Amino acid sequence: MGFAVPPSTDTIAAIATAPGRGGVGVIRISGPLAVSVAEAVVGDCPPPRHAAYRRFVDAHREAIDSGLVLYFPGPASYTGEDVLELQGHGGPVVLDAVLARVLDLGCRAAEAGEFTRRAFENQRLDLSQAEAVADLIDADSLAAARAAQRSLSGAFSRRIDAFRDELLSLRTWVEASIDFADEDIDFLADGEVARRLSILLQHLQELRRQTDRGRVLAEGLRVAIVGAPNVGKSSLLNALAGHDAAIVTEIAGTTRDVLRERVVLDGLSVLLLDTAGIRVTDDPIEQIGVQRAWATLDDADVVLVMSGDGQPSAIETDSAFERLRGDPRLLRLHNKCDLTAGVVGLRDDGSIGLSVLQGQGLDALIKALQQRAGLEGGAVGEFSARRRHLDAIDRALQGLEQAEIQLKVHQAPELLAEDLALANRVLGEINGPVDTETLLGSIFSSFCVGK
Repeated sequence: MGFAVPPSTDTIAAIATAPGRGGVGVIRISGPLAVSVAEAVVGDCPPPRHAAYRRFVDAHREAIDSGLVLYFPGPASYTGEDVLELQGHGGPVVLDAVLARVLDLGCRAAEAGEFTRRAFENQRLDLSQAEAVADLIDADSLAAARAAQRSLSGAFSRRIDAFRDELLSLRTWVEASIDFADEDIDFLADGEVARRLSILLQHLQELRRQTDRGRVLAEGLRVAIVGAPNVGKSSLLNALAGHDAAIVTEIAGTTRDVLRERVVLDGLSVLLLDTAGIRVTDDPIEQIGVQRAWATLDDADVVLVMSGDGQPSAIETDSAFERLRGDPRLLRLHNKCDLTAGVVGLRDDGSIGLSVLQGQGLDALIKALQQRAGLEGGAVGEFSARRRHLDAIDRALQGLEQAEIQLKVHQAPELLAEDLALANRVLGEINGPVDTETLLGSIFSSFCVGK
């Protein structure tokens, strides 16, 4: 997504409250025309950060609405620019009329996420904090909202900045050994660099685990349900969703596509993915469903493998499932325990017995999903994160692991310094700045227009 003109030269405006009717509606304006808009619409610009009650008038001085006006001069505002908020009644007709008046005064309709993008470009927020704004708005559980708030306050950013500072310090030490190579001073011989590098690796690996938990809080745990046809996969999805999201019949192959249902289970956001029954079939439509099921599995965090209690799992008996054997994401479920008098709940082998029909064993399943997400103790201290953050940390880890090899095996300080620089550079992508307009566009275009 591109912007039509440089953000520092124009003034943008948008309705900042959700669509529909409400008690209060907010028009947000940001840019150099904010003061003149206030003077034209309400007669004057109130003192900074003081709410003033005013009439909102059109070009003929006829009242459109009345409400509160707030002025936030830059740079101490959300966007870093002059910001004006008109808080009136929340009817769409009234809000549209006020917005039209503002646009007639020379403002431009804001694009999705443009207010927050300006905050980023004016260094009011870094990139991970800007993403946390969207995560806070989109949070579907209290734990996710609290994690997003911690990221918005800078908790994640500070962790990344601390790693980058240590990497820079370590790289400076290594480059000193290069600069003084002819003076018989070996900065690498005393083991200090090796010790610091080892500690840095351990701490970054822990941050990676915490970031993955943050990603689950922000995006939801992706849980795929697989198994032979007609073992109760769709019934399980319906039971966890609390309504009939999938068709349930005794006819095998009823589910022809991947069904997606987002639910919150004990505070954990979960995206349930009910796949088509995986089997060898001559039905071309069902074959498409099976192909999509495999694509879904590749992206899942947890794979629930269902079978009838007392029956062997399709993972062991069906060659169609061979690629899943030994996958650490698997969690085995034995359904229809009400027919076999089998053990309900967690079993000694780590599998779970349940009866979806009777609603038995679901608590044990939810607890197991919490454990898989690393959040069984709650989300205290967690922050929100995204897949791109994980990718950057993974690349940084690769750089540090390569640096350790250069230090231990090759004793090559030049290559060691370059690997440390690479790790620092990719970690810098998390908070920004980044060079690609495409990445920035994809991040901010997911925001609502008024944010």
